[in-house]
Amino acid sequence: MSVVALKPGYTGEIKDRVENFHGQQLLYIGWEDHLMFCAPLCIPVPPTLPFGALTAQIIPDLYAAHPDASAIDWSKVEWFSSSQPFTPDLSKSLADNGLGHKASLRFRTPGLTGIKGSCS
Repeated sequence: MSVVALKPGYTGEIKDRVENFHGQQLLYIGWEDHLMFCAPLCIPVPPTLPFGALTAQIIPDLYAAHPDASAIDWSKVEWFSSSQPFTPDLSKSLADNGLGHKASLRFRTPGLTGIKGSCS
């Protein structure tokens, strides 16, 4: 994301560079139609993490508080990377799936649209 400084020549130290995360990278994850979580969650993960581990271990824990979470059929989830449809290889790492530092990953769960269909 580009930023326009209000003062010409402004420079500042970028604090969220990948080098500052000790081998981890930031990954933004958003669940479509579930606005109980009003914004994507941002988590540090190793780039070597298999995508399958993300869906089996990490994402379910992140969204466990939502009543729809236990009903997710992970084989039917629709994935988006940077707003584009995305078909991940569950056996490959995040990096091998093209998800780098500060990547945006969204998922849609067909048939699940929030609490009583409210998108919340």
